Amino acid sequence: MTFQNLIYEAELGLNLENSYEKSMLTEVIDEISEKEHAAGRPLLSALVRVKGQKNQGDNFFRLCERLGYGSWKELKRNHKFIEEQREACREFWQDRKNYTSYL
Repeated sequence: MTFQNLIYEAELGLNLENSYEKSMLTEVIDEISEKEHAAGRPLLSALVRVKGQKNQGDNFFRLCERLGYGSWKELKRNHKFIEEQREACREFWQDRKNYTSYL
């Protein structure tokens, strides 16, 4: 899912061309990921990518560095890292028990 799709699907009404609104979205996504990480759940932000790119933007990898996953530059170069994060997220939330526990 792209940031633009997230804004549309969640009916956030944000404009990514507005730098303030874009930074607000980044802060919210980071906060959600920090709480998910603290609770032992995979990073939902692994599923949100920058439009036109196959990978996350630098903010995602900097967040991962803050959470203790390693150097953000190395994580960004490691294509397995993002795929592992995405797969962990999909597996966790496709488990009916997990899904229904957090609704």
